Amino acid sequence: MESMFEFLFKYRPLIFERGDFMFSAPWPIYLAAVAGVAFVVPTLLLYSRARGKSRPIDRGVLSVLRTLVLALILFSLFRPVLMLSTVVPQKNFLGILIDDSRSMRLADVNGAPRSSWIQEHFGVEDSRMLRGLADRFILRFFRFSSSAERIDDVSTLEFAGDKTDLGRALSRARQELASVPLAGLVLLTDGADNTHKSLEEPLLALRARSVPVYTVGLGQQKFPRDIEVSRVETPRSVLQGASLVVDVTVTQTGYSGTSVDLIVEDDGRIVNIQRIELPREGEVATVRIPFKATEPGPRIFGFRIVPLDGEVVTENNEQEALIVVEDHREKILYFEGEPRWEIGFLRRAVRDDANLEVTLLTRTADNKFYRILFDDPDEELVGGFPSTREELFGYRGLVIGSVEASFFTLDQLRMIADFVSQRGGGLLMLGGRRAFAEGGYAGTPIADVLPVILDESDPDSGFLAEIQVDVTPAGRTHPITQIAETIEESAKRWKDLPPLMTVNRITRVKPGATTLLKGEGPGISDQVVLAYQRYGRGKSLVLPVRDVWAWQMRTPLEDMTHETFWRQLLRWVIAGVPNRVRVLPVADRATLGEPIELIGEVEDDTYLKVNNTSVVARVTAPSGVVDSIVMDWNVDRDGEYRATFVPREEGLHKVEVSALEGGEVLASDASYVQVGDSRREYFGSEMQETTLRRIAEETGGRFYTPASVSTLPEDISFTESGTTVIERRDLWDMPVIFMLLVVLISVEWSYRRMRGLV
Repeated sequence: MESMFEFLFKYRPLIFERGDFMFSAPWPIYLAAVAGVAFVVPTLLLYSRARGKSRPIDRGVLSVLRTLVLALILFSLFRPVLMLSTVVPQKNFLGILIDDSRSMRLADVNGAPRSSWIQEHFGVEDSRMLRGLADRFILRFFRFSSSAERIDDVSTLEFAGDKTDLGRALSRARQELASVPLAGLVLLTDGADNTHKSLEEPLLALRARSVPVYTVGLGQQKFPRDIEVSRVETPRSVLQGASLVVDVTVTQTGYSGTSVDLIVEDDGRIVNIQRIELPREGEVATVRIPFKATEPGPRIFGFRIVPLDGEVVTENNEQEALIVVEDHREKILYFEGEPRWEIGFLRRAVRDDANLEVTLLTRTADNKFYRILFDDPDEELVGGFPSTREELFGYRGLVIGSVEASFFTLDQLRMIADFVSQRGGGLLMLGGRRAFAEGGYAGTPIADVLPVILDESDPDSGFLAEIQVDVTPAGRTHPITQIAETIEESAKRWKDLPPLMTVNRITRVKPGATTLLKGEGPGISDQVVLAYQRYGRGKSLVLPVRDVWAWQMRTPLEDMTHETFWRQLLRWVIAGVPNRVRVLPVADRATLGEPIELIGEVEDDTYLKVNNTSVVARVTAPSGVVDSIVMDWNVDRDGEYRATFVPREEGLHKVEVSALEGGEVLASDASYVQVGDSRREYFGSEMQETTLRRIAEETGGRFYTPASVSTLPEDISFTESGTTVIERRDLWDMPVIFMLLVVLISVEWSYRRMRGLV
């Protein structure tokens, strides 16, 4: 298309885009109008007076054709030109940025790696492309991956970088060439930036300096056959023995409908295999796969699909996730307003779980309580339910049974709400005759926290129903509901469990809440049995039944459904509950020498943000070498502290952040970072044309592919950046003008002949 345009209009479209149109005739422009009138008016008069066999329409057509012929002649006589700004040869610099990352090794075009095109056109001194650029500009080469630096010899590139940072590369080249006349930058890359940083600031700086970027996209925009495990969503830490249901995102091209095995491994040991069907072309499949975290400590879990024949990239068939499996007790307070069977059965269900510490507090009479404690019985809960934030916030989870809202003071009700929203704790409310609306919770701060809508209850309604519990579509794959080996077996098992009793009629959940279990019975089809919602930093759950223990009493002795359900429910209640000090590495995987940013958050024992205190990060390398780094308070955010460290050896690094006062540790938290080889360059590694076009268009450059890049040296010459001169390009002798004249005259003659006017 461009060659046809150049044949007709003498120059390529870029010349017209960059040039300014004007007439270069030596006489004033008003003479053109006079000459036009002198030519056109007599022509129109002549045709208007003509008679004979001609009709008015014939005279009109011939007048228009003759006028167009005269207009083309006049256009050429006034010497139309394009005025272009062009560079002065060897007076301007040109920066050439070359992607040195691993994705350049992909052999996705004619079986040759992307790097071979770079070496052929820029790594050989006598290449046509390099000569064309060197004749016009002083060249400066840069290599870039995670960082950017000047190089002298393109042939020495190894294409081994494990990250692509386009913004940093553009900024580095602009800064280094800031003191010289710069015609522009050439960016050779596939455009697959995997830093997830915004390009807005680097592009804004380039626009401010009027530096155009000419992008050359390497590689295929879409692989013909490929499978990619795009993303895995896992928690950072879980309790030992926790049941996990992890979302794995899979995409594919060329394998629609193919069945493959998704394999989950714990440090190389297979913990689950799930058969999945690959999605249709262009669709994304999210697979939920369950497994257990049984081994304590930081664990590397792998999620992979065995490569199939014909895949362009096989390195993107696997994702790894670092999960810290913690082996310690988490404290949960269970407060019950009356003696009930559930207390004893719950105790037995979690008795053998070494990671759950359930403190039981039961009201036996007014101001009298029965305590079953793990810690110091002389101090904990001596006065009954906690009356201070410090005491309540020492727990990670709170279970409230059948106790009326009027038992609590208004401050305690607000404190429970803050336990969820500010402390980030988990709240579970059980059913009973003094719970929910029947217990007067409607309109209280706790009602705002719960995931269900409480209607004002009629105390004389005497609602009582037997319901059969079943799992909802949302609950089918939730970690709490996995009471058998597989998701399918769990769904079937729920239908076989004995029915339960409820005295709380709850049918509506709030927007954003999720129902996991529902109940049906005589006249009841929509009873909420288990639902949850996120609230502030924490979460709240409801279980409005009063006899879950029936699953233990009415099933065989060896059946562990009741125990499994309670353990998984309580573990999920406290999952993700934050500590007073939290360490948040921006990424849990890094490469050797890559700076790792650490973010620490510090709160006091009431979980209010603490500013300007002493916070230290201790990084322990695999060899045992410890680096202590002072973290600086981020003045823009309360309670946030930041630091950076650069790993000097591969392997698992432990990062422990501590808040200090007077040299003593008040609170601490630990996380881990795996340092080593990375495969991130192979994910999303198709040529990103949209990104590269954006860079070019927003800076005034152009986008090319290897098929269209031959005009690059000439195109860069037409720029207003650097040292330039004005060049004139004549338009009067464009072939299209001659062709139009011939066509118009031929049409006029043919029309005359057809009408018998000649």
